[in-house]
Amino acid sequence: MTNLDKPVYSSSKIRPRKQFGQHWLQSDKVLNKILLAGQLQPSDRILEIGPGTGNLTRLILPFVESLTAVEIDRDLCEKLRKTMTQKNFQLIEGSILDIPIPSQTNKVIANIPYNITGEILKRLLGTLAEPVQQFEQIVLLVQKEIGDRLAAKAGHKAYNALSVKMQYLADCQFICDVPASAFYPPPKVNSAVVRIIPRPTVTPASDPKFLERLLTLGFATKRKMLRNNLIAEIDRDRLVLILESMGINGQVRAEDLDVTQWVALSEAVIQSKITLV
Repeated sequence: MTNLDKPVYSSSKIRPRKQFGQHWLQSDKVLNKILLAGQLQPSDRILEIGPGTGNLTRLILPFVESLTAVEIDRDLCEKLRKTMTQKNFQLIEGSILDIPIPSQTNKVIANIPYNITGEILKRLLGTLAEPVQQFEQIVLLVQKEIGDRLAAKAGHKAYNALSVKMQYLADCQFICDVPASAFYPPPKVNSAVVRIIPRPTVTPASDPKFLERLLTLGFATKRKMLRNNLIAEIDRDRLVLILESMGINGQVRAEDLDVTQWVALSEAVIQSKITLV
């Protein structure tokens, strides 16, 4: 183990709980990469989800106006209250899925439980129909598979419906890989740090819920062409005509369309339905 990877805080007296998906990051090297990715400013008010033993919390606090940590584990909350005495630290005991998002926070930095990643992303970013624009940026430590999907571009093997939805709502950047050995206890998967910058959609869909339905259908079977996956919404031949009018090959698959093209396709299919009526 190198000096950069050495544990920064001993967790030997604290037993991780599987029910909360607890894997505590203990690598100096990765912790500092997360800190840099947060682009912290003295005026920042940070939301940290699952501070655990406080390794990341301690690094952030000196650089920001305040940090609000949300922790579900009662025993960890008790320890954090005893050890985290900084005036700019606030602790909320509970689940991030159940409590109101603290309104005063402007950035999120967190090592989130992998088993509820989807729900957390929805809470922080909202949906296509109801986006959340509270945060300037969100830095998350996630399962590598999810990190790859968030940042993947059209045509990449990791690109899927989640990629399109998140990139509709935000700019997603892959920061770095994180090996399982950086955690205590080591998870069974590798991880990644991603930076998500929420923004208004450049070309919003007129019917975001319909776009979401098209994405669900389109990516349901990735090996199939769109004209087959979207048969429940539009006739194959009619879809091919729409695609070709957009300058897209009629044999295209879901992963070949970028976010702008998906929005344009959604609008064209809606217009086609109106024309048929």
